[in-house]
Amino acid sequence: MNITLASTSIPPAANLPDAKAVAKSEKAARDFEALLLTPVLDALQKTFGGDSEDAKTPGASDYRLMATQALAQSMAASGGIGIAKLILRHLQPPKVSGGE
Repeated sequence: MNITLASTSIPPAANLPDAKAVAKSEKAARDFEALLLTPVLDALQKTFGGDSEDAKTPGASDYRLMATQALAQSMAASGGIGIAKLILRHLQPPKVSGGE
């Protein structure tokens, strides 16, 4: 007994997104958004931080940058400003309307 499947049946597994690949893409998109947010947040920090004595101590700029990077990562992980969503939407295969 031979059963043939119609062309509108379930797509082959090769065309379905792999869960690991989707998670990897999401992480990459969030990391990229954080990378873009870091210089913006760092400039804001410098603007509002003022010129204190603590800023002149050795290593203070490194710690400030680390804090800014952590803030950018946190913002991107919780939705950020939408850059990661745009990237993920662009990576999705196009939706084709119609039967075939």
